[in-house]
Amino acid sequence: MNEIIFFFFYNLAQQSVFLDKLIVFFAIYFPFIVVGLAGLFLLFYRKSWREFFLVFMSSGLAYVCSKILKILIHTPRPFDVLEGVSSLFGATGFAFPSGHATFFIALAIAIFLLHKKAGYVFMLFALLIGLARIIAGVHFPIDILGGFILGGIVSYLFAYFVKSV
Repeated sequence: MNEIIFFFFYNLAQQSVFLDKLIVFFAIYFPFIVVGLAGLFLLFYRKSWREFFLVFMSSGLAYVCSKILKILIHTPRPFDVLEGVSSLFGATGFAFPSGHATFFIALAIAIFLLHKKAGYVFMLFALLIGLARIIAGVHFPIDILGGFILGGIVSYLFAYFVKSV
């Protein structure tokens, strides 16, 4: 099932130069824009510096957790195990869970817990980044889903413990 879903999205790649550049933009460069937008949003709409801390610390913690799991699980990337799959850009290391998916859903969930409407926008951004990384051939759907689950859990738990302190 994982491979079927992967090929459904991956087959969108390498169809046109414009689409490939758009996919690369959403997979590599858009994440930097999202972090900047999150920072700007929190600078202008935060009630306290604690919110800024909550969002970026929970995202950072989730990312560190994903790196630890990658080392423990050792899941190869699609272009390493599937014939005929070549990624649109270079990616190194193990695939599961996706560090990008983990970080950006944790960011989105943390913002959602503070500001519902903005949280939905950042969840859409996380979904776009995750899909772009599948289409680009650097992650399986399960890598992205695992990252979303890990990031959501870490962000929620971090917010719960910070608020209870």
